Amino acid sequence: MTLVVLGCALPSYNSWWPFFVVIFYVLAPLPTIIARRYQDDVGSSNACKELALFLTAGIVISAYGLPIVLSRSPITPTSVIETGACILVLFGNTVVFLTILGFFIAFDKDDDGYNMW
Repeated sequence: MTLVVLGCALPSYNSWWPFFVVIFYVLAPLPTIIARRYQDDVGSSNACKELALFLTAGIVISAYGLPIVLSRSPITPTSVIETGACILVLFGNTVVFLTILGFFIAFDKDDDGYNMW
């Protein structure tokens, strides 16, 4: 998240448009959380899990695509955001999504090794 803020707030970039990827950070774990809750009630629903993974993948790809599109758009004589800001946001995306993945791996309810937590 710090890299995303740096990509927005540094004086050489001075554009807060890349900060919209935070919406994707909030939306990314929601399909998986909903699918796990629904899966517990119904039993093992593989279709529900696959749909949740598909939606999550779409959200993650959109989070990577937004800064690239903003850096390549020809709305003004220069692009909406600078290339350096785009790179910082892409690295920030990688850190945040790996953290979310690590959370789901560490606190998986199906794994018996973490029941003591």
